[in-house]
Amino acid sequence: MKTPLNHLHTARLPAIFCAALVCTLVFSANVLRADETCSSPYLARIDGQEEFVYVWTLGVEGMGDGSDKLVTVDVKPGSPSYGKVVSSSSVDGRNEAHHGGFTDDRRQLWLAGLESSRVFIFDVHTDPAKPKLTKTIDNFAETTGGAVGPHGAYALPGRVLIPCLSNAKDKGGKTALVKYGNDGNYITTHWLPTKENARGASGVEFADGYGYDARVLPRKNALLTSSFTGWNNYTMEFGKLTADPEAMKHFGNTMVMWDFHARQPKKVFQVPGAPLEIRWAWGDKHNYAFTATALGSKLWLVSADDRGEWQAKEVAPISDVKGGVLPVDISISADDKTLFVDCFGDGKCRVFDVSDPQKPKQIYEKQIGRQVNMVSQSWDGKRLYFTSSLLARWDKQGADNEQFLRGYAWDGKELKPAFDLDFTALKLGRPHHMLFGSTKIGANRTTVASRD
Repeated sequence: MKTPLNHLHTARLPAIFCAALVCTLVFSANVLRADETCSSPYLARIDGQEEFVYVWTLGVEGMGDGSDKLVTVDVKPGSPSYGKVVSSSSVDGRNEAHHGGFTDDRRQLWLAGLESSRVFIFDVHTDPAKPKLTKTIDNFAETTGGAVGPHGAYALPGRVLIPCLSNAKDKGGKTALVKYGNDGNYITTHWLPTKENARGASGVEFADGYGYDARVLPRKNALLTSSFTGWNNYTMEFGKLTADPEAMKHFGNTMVMWDFHARQPKKVFQVPGAPLEIRWAWGDKHNYAFTATALGSKLWLVSADDRGEWQAKEVAPISDVKGGVLPVDISISADDKTLFVDCFGDGKCRVFDVSDPQKPKQIYEKQIGRQVNMVSQSWDGKRLYFTSSLLARWDKQGADNEQFLRGYAWDGKELKPAFDLDFTALKLGRPHHMLFGSTKIGANRTTVASRD
């Protein structure tokens, strides 16, 4: 049977995607809110504009030192080194560098390796232009009770939440959420619901136990998770994976709504086709989040209905390309009006008007490269940054294997190039996740009780 991925492979598009209080945020009226629009609501904000882009980069054998590394790029306006690499800090070996995240005080940057299950902790406070590796968590599976494949790190007050992709027992897709303290010490593990153990959640008939992203809407006490695939699949060569009918059955088809404070799964949604990144809307009364399904090329909306019950539904196709375009990352604007969708399959960024979240409409598209993966957007919506690598064994081959960080300006109508860094020519590797840095960081966010 030919799957959408088989079709894309033959069409030379080789890849898939790729507390007791409910809280609200109080911002100082005289401080400009700035940062990536996909960041945690608990994260201390940059004052003004981002000065650096941190790029978590996969090492390539025979290229430079061959190791994964944190690359720092200057993006400060008017700087003589604007759009240039100003530092690079390598870690031990190749770990399948994937995602990362800051602690809530923004003093540390935690970076995860999907294959090795190691987590690297960098000091980005002492000298933001030159992050320094201070600690490595190299006993993740043993400490967490068998969770492996840490996907990244999500800031919570005094803690980080690490959503995982797999488990040490069979290295399939059943996995967990793991919590660490900002001091790097393990706290607890919360396994995702399965048909065998729903952990109190409704929708048990859909539960597959898979994980990927995790995002919080504090004022609604809502934690939402998505799903991808396990270690066995994401470490497999792409061609071998798509030729294996059994392996192709093992992708996530669910999202889970949790009671955030209790860390208790409440409801499992059927969302077929590997729903990846989650982006909550920012508006005070906007109780919804978007995701995109990598295998289905669909936009999905998770929202509260008139009764306050959470529901998930498909709201728009992402292109009409036969076989799909492998949407792998999304970014919502701070005003909740625009959604940028990166499509690894054809290397395009598609832009949707989501002013009516129930009826997204594509308004623009831009060819970013032969392949494109992550997108990061500034809070004012004027700057976007793109990287190219999905997974080391899934990236495209030959001339299609472009590896870049590209900056663009957005005027509401068009993406215009600002700078272009060739990570292959610079012998850096395969750039994946981006995070913003600055020498000007505001105070930790204040939280107050909500009446919602």
